[in-house]
Amino acid sequence: MQVTTAVTGEVATLGLHGRFDFNSHRDFREATENVLLDSAVKTLNVDLAQVEYLDSSALGMLLMLRDKIKASNRRVALVNCRGPVKQVLEIANFAKLFDVS
Repeated sequence: MQVTTAVTGEVATLGLHGRFDFNSHRDFREATENVLLDSAVKTLNVDLAQVEYLDSSALGMLLMLRDKIKASNRRVALVNCRGPVKQVLEIANFAKLFDVS
């Protein structure tokens, strides 16, 4: 998986590309930690438009990110969710835990 980062004011966007699975944990963790170092960032959007697959470990990584974000009084949203990725998020009831669009 490839991760791109863009910051505009108080909003950071992580663009994920490819398969979001256990093999992605290091890249995902590094990208999120770098974004969270920026105290100006109040909202983190995880853009899933280019994710073709995600598994239970990806769901776990998103939950850990949510806990870190909440602890620092910030907000996280999962954006551009579609197809099989959106179905997995719906089955896992992630709309109750995240802003999902």
